[in-house]
Amino acid sequence: MKKRMVKTMMILLIFMLGALTLTGCGEKAASAEDAYGKLKERGYVIVGLDDTFAPMGFRDENQELVGFDVDLAKAVFERVGLEVKFQPIDWSMKETELNSGNIDLIWNGYTITEERKEKVAFTKPYLENRQVIVVLGDSKINSKKDLEGKKVAVQNGSSSYDAVNKEPDLVASFAGGEPIGFDTNNEAFMDLEAGRSDAVVADEILARYYIQERGIDKYKVLGDDFGREEYGIGLRKKDVELLEKIEGALDDMKKDNTSSQISEKWFGENIVK
Repeated sequence: MKKRMVKTMMILLIFMLGALTLTGCGEKAASAEDAYGKLKERGYVIVGLDDTFAPMGFRDENQELVGFDVDLAKAVFERVGLEVKFQPIDWSMKETELNSGNIDLIWNGYTITEERKEKVAFTKPYLENRQVIVVLGDSKINSKKDLEGKKVAVQNGSSSYDAVNKEPDLVASFAGGEPIGFDTNNEAFMDLEAGRSDAVVADEILARYYIQERGIDKYKVLGDDFGREEYGIGLRKKDVELLEKIEGALDDMKKDNTSSQISEKWFGENIVK
């Protein structure tokens, strides 16, 4: 009797383990699905952005989200047939927000790097950029070497932060032995203006726009920089069809000059790749 009960229990246990395994596989398969079909059913896509990153995506005097990437995303998804909603996020947590499903895209001057490619899929690059060093107009800092012993500000989690830290010997020479991190580029520039920082490293596209708005004579952009880079749109790696739809729309917008018109609106010239 006992042997029969033990045998029965073993059969039940094997059955339960098999069911759990099948369930787990089913969940894994479901989680690996491309999101495009669900987005079509839902009717909209959520773009994550840093809403202080002018001129790519930022708030105007009426607190409306505007910018080059905002206009570009709206034009793309009008062609794809989806409404686009913009979700401000903590930029240092952007990949986590994407892969946890809180947003569907990272699109806001998002630099393509090998490290980020491990976490997300990128579209083809659509803009070029470089990491420039900005100081006040009367500063005696004229080169990278002059940053030794100085306070250098960057945005946390940004490509600027990564670019600066690729030169560890130089970083070790900064005051405090590391760059000063801020949640936004605006805060970094305000710290520079207040004289608490000596220099800011930032995306040239943002820096040039910021300088133009605040006064060209107030700042100086050094000839040295921390490298050139390209902007792309970040997606979850499983979202292959969504990526194809976006790239198809971008290609069409180059052909009919929609992207060049948006570029001229924000930069005064066509800088789209």
